[in-house]
Amino acid sequence: MAEQADEQALRQELAEQYKQLGAAGLNELSSGNVSCRIGDDMLISPSGASADTIEAGAVVRMSLDGDWQGERKPSSEWRMHAAIYKKTRASAVVHTHSDYCVALSCQGQDLPGFHYLVGTFGGSDVPCTTYYTFGSQELADSAAEALQERRACLLGSHGMICRGRDLANAVSLAHRLEIMCRQYALATQQGEPYILTDEEWQDFFDRAKKISYGKYI
Repeated sequence: MAEQADEQALRQELAEQYKQLGAAGLNELSSGNVSCRIGDDMLISPSGASADTIEAGAVVRMSLDGDWQGERKPSSEWRMHAAIYKKTRASAVVHTHSDYCVALSCQGQDLPGFHYLVGTFGGSDVPCTTYYTFGSQELADSAAEALQERRACLLGSHGMICRGRDLANAVSLAHRLEIMCRQYALATQQGEPYILTDEEWQDFFDRAKKISYGKYI
């Protein structure tokens, strides 16, 4: 009974956090997907979900190898979520098609260390992966590889994906990355932004270990 109650609570939270992504303008229509780890399995938003229609009962429980039961199919990007759970300690994963993340990803460009808050994703930049077809194992493997060293990455000509210690944290990271990509786009309109040096990054990470910025997973 306790396990069922925990699963129901996670289903409800996942649906609510999915709606938060829509409210923040990070996903529109049926783009993007959200998942969380539950035991050896994961809960993931269903195929075709939108912020207007998603419900806790529609969330799909499935194995990391692709097995599920029920009428609703999991998101077509389930392989990407599963690969990240297999290769990292993530408790939740968020994938969005937010405007500025998509714009930068379509340039095939990493988000460089132009601002110290880029460091909250675990390094001095946020990498952009090579383009692969949506739903493919190649895309899944590429994203999982990038997220072994970072909390987020851009997906070439696609969007972004991040991993968090829980659902709320993952959604917050997705929102922060969109803000950073927007600010980078604004900064480049004035010329080439200053990029923090290795010494400045080291100082940031030394300080970050003492406060909440340093709570990496």
